[in-house]
Amino acid sequence: MILNVSTYRFVALPEAADWVAPLKHRAQSLGLRGTVLLAEEGINLFLAGAADSVNAWLDALRQDPRFADLPAKESWSDTQPFQRLKVKFKREIIRMDCPTVRPALGRAPALPAATLKRWLDQGHDDEGRPVAMLDTRNAFEVDAGAFEGAVDWRLNKFTEFPAALRQHATDLAGRSVVSYCTGGIRCEKAALLMHEALPPGTPVYQLEGGILKYFEEVGGAHYRGHCFVFDERGTLDPQLQPNPGA
Repeated sequence: MILNVSTYRFVALPEAADWVAPLKHRAQSLGLRGTVLLAEEGINLFLAGAADSVNAWLDALRQDPRFADLPAKESWSDTQPFQRLKVKFKREIIRMDCPTVRPALGRAPALPAATLKRWLDQGHDDEGRPVAMLDTRNAFEVDAGAFEGAVDWRLNKFTEFPAALRQHATDLAGRSVVSYCTGGIRCEKAALLMHEALPPGTPVYQLEGGILKYFEEVGGAHYRGHCFVFDERGTLDPQLQPNPGA
């Protein structure tokens, strides 16, 4: 069995470019494949391999105090879902082209999966407001599966999100807005931007850990279809099992 892990963290990492070579060398020596993106705003990674090797790589990363408590979402597959290993330095670990949005300086409120399920079960948040599930993923990802009734702006890439938000901001007034994506990274930026753009007093949250953490903690309640992932597994069902033909 192959252990697949994904995680990210927005944190000041001014020496990010210097991390590329040692992180790549360590991953190669452990036989890992996947993608590690580094930027001065943090790290974003998807890795797969033997469980002992994956955990050894993560343990080494966590030796840096900035990543000491870094959590990782886990799933399992019968085969290696990545063809190769890529470790790169980028301008942003998730590109939105809004340099004033800096999650490392503070996050928007995060909503645990269990709380979101309870709100969706009861049809409103704890103050009685209707809940708007805002999908921040690209259109083709949404087509593979999404939360019931989710707001979908048919994005082709995440850099289109700011313009779409400006166009549709008034549509979200009067509701508690919960932004979500695959693993949570896009929502870190999207939720902060929404705090600036939405009408004053609009509650804005990010789904903690994204769809994958929701599947892990509460299953597929209120979600229809599968979750697209950027590897050879294709999509995952609510049991985090691959569905390459879905």
